[in-house]
Amino acid sequence: MFRRSFSRLYLLGALAFTLGATSSCTDENGNPVLFSVEDDKALGEQVAHQTDSTYRSKGQLLERTDARNARAYQLLDGVVNRVLNSGQLQYRNEFPWDVKIIKDDQTQNAFATPGGHIYVFTGLIKYLDNESQLAGVIGHEIAHADRRHTSRQLQNQYGISLLLSVVLGENPNQLAQIAAGLGQLKFSRDFEREADEYSVVYLNGTGHYACNGTAGFFEKAQAEGQASGPEFLSTHPDPGSRVQAINTKATELNCTNRNVNNSNFQELKNLL
Repeated sequence: MFRRSFSRLYLLGALAFTLGATSSCTDENGNPVLFSVEDDKALGEQVAHQTDSTYRSKGQLLERTDARNARAYQLLDGVVNRVLNSGQLQYRNEFPWDVKIIKDDQTQNAFATPGGHIYVFTGLIKYLDNESQLAGVIGHEIAHADRRHTSRQLQNQYGISLLLSVVLGENPNQLAQIAAGLGQLKFSRDFEREADEYSVVYLNGTGHYACNGTAGFFEKAQAEGQASGPEFLSTHPDPGSRVQAINTKATELNCTNRNVNNSNFQELKNLL
């Protein structure tokens, strides 16, 4: 008990010092970053554990330890690892990076916690047309974690002191609320633009995928209309201008015309 209280006082004291020198704690774009990378990892671990527990209790978490899910994870990991190993991530070696599948065919969404724990709903995988689209959406979510958008958005929404209490395991009710709302977390326009751009950069780095895969997903959703479109669009709005920006970046990098064999992707869809 004493050690935990001391740790909290130490962290809050360090935070007070940090707030007094915010100008020195910024990212490359000049945005304030109060959480350390270790804080990102600790918060992400807590949120991922809570998320796992929530979906496990509903029978919706496809467990990696279940042999019946082994092939599905092998196929999905192949996509994720190509993106992670593109050579373009800032925190490829610092964050743990993993992906889990949530069995919900009605939800077409994906999200990532701080520290790189990625969740993909079966409804999204089944909605997509090809593997480049899947890689694009996953790249977008990886960018939110790798560019530390998620922790920065949570800082804005909940405040640094509350998040530190969650990191220290002192606020389980708030942890449950954060975990429950992560899939609906709305990012700023700048964060979304940056995640789109880095999705293109990551896919280009794979040397494998058509790097405007995310645009293909947006175009399909846009054609179907907002009323019947995927949940992903509720937190990633305005696909029209974003499609143009993604395609412009992809054309600049000359990586739009890669043809990918989609047999593995089709097998993944069939397994789910």
